[in-house]
Amino acid sequence: MKSYRKLLTLGTALAATVLLAACQTNGSKTAASSTSDSQAKQELVKKDHLGHEVTIPGQPKRIIGSYLEDYLVALDEKPVAQWTVGGGSLQNYLQDKLKDVPTINYDLPYEKVLEYEPDLLLIGDDSAVEGGKYEEYSKIAPTYVVKNGADVTWQDKLKDIASILQKDDKATEVLKTYDSLVEDTKSQLQDKIKGKSVAVLWVTNNSAFMVADNRSSGDLLYNQLGFSVPNLTKEISASATSDWSAVSLEKLAQLDADYLILVNSDTGAAMFNDQIWQNIPAVKNGHLWEFSPEHSWLYNGPIAYTKMIEDVSAKLK
Repeated sequence: MKSYRKLLTLGTALAATVLLAACQTNGSKTAASSTSDSQAKQELVKKDHLGHEVTIPGQPKRIIGSYLEDYLVALDEKPVAQWTVGGGSLQNYLQDKLKDVPTINYDLPYEKVLEYEPDLLLIGDDSAVEGGKYEEYSKIAPTYVVKNGADVTWQDKLKDIASILQKDDKATEVLKTYDSLVEDTKSQLQDKIKGKSVAVLWVTNNSAFMVADNRSSGDLLYNQLGFSVPNLTKEISASATSDWSAVSLEKLAQLDADYLILVNSDTGAAMFNDQIWQNIPAVKNGHLWEFSPEHSWLYNGPIAYTKMIEDVSAKLK
């Protein structure tokens, strides 16, 4: 009987030891998993577009990326402040995601930046940090100048921003979805795009500006969707130094585009009543597609381009 009790006690102790070991093993795995998750996004040091070595937080929570909100939203990031001009102009096409986000003026005043207590500042253009501004911003938070310039596409910017946020997989997903949309749109609307030309005008303060053939919506329409480039657009593009170039009403008389996309920021512009405007073939033939500034035609980024494609599809279907 004593032997039985000793055996039972030994068995119970052994079972308890095995159970404890199992719990410790599972606990170790959980701890290892937790440690792995926390280490998955450790801070990193990366050179920005201007060559600054920037230490990026592993998981920044308070990002300001003025005029880069399109990219942040596409990467499932919500900035603590969003771009505005004088508190009035907003990127309206993003407001379903940013409606509760307060604004900061486009020139990023130091005192306003300080108020938002960012843990990461993303700068979209070299000129924004000229005159010692970079040094001042970097005292507030790690400041990273994103790839920019005439030869930098929105795809390049997206990848750069994703790399410092350690969201490369998300960027790949966004780009794959976008490329599929382009291919599907070209396939579905091939008979309405092939051989047809289009131009894009932005009218503001009774002045017209035409988009260049390799920039912004010009890149989308001509290089991606396959529309033909009107002769006047080719001429304007040859000397273009920015997305939009001024074009006179007299020049517009030469516009031979099949379709004309108008981004209208001046609905009461006198030029719309001029005979020259009314005799532009696309206007005369009822092929004028008018969009308000609330649409995305003045902007760049994966969401802006996606919405432009949706606009074109809606007009041609």
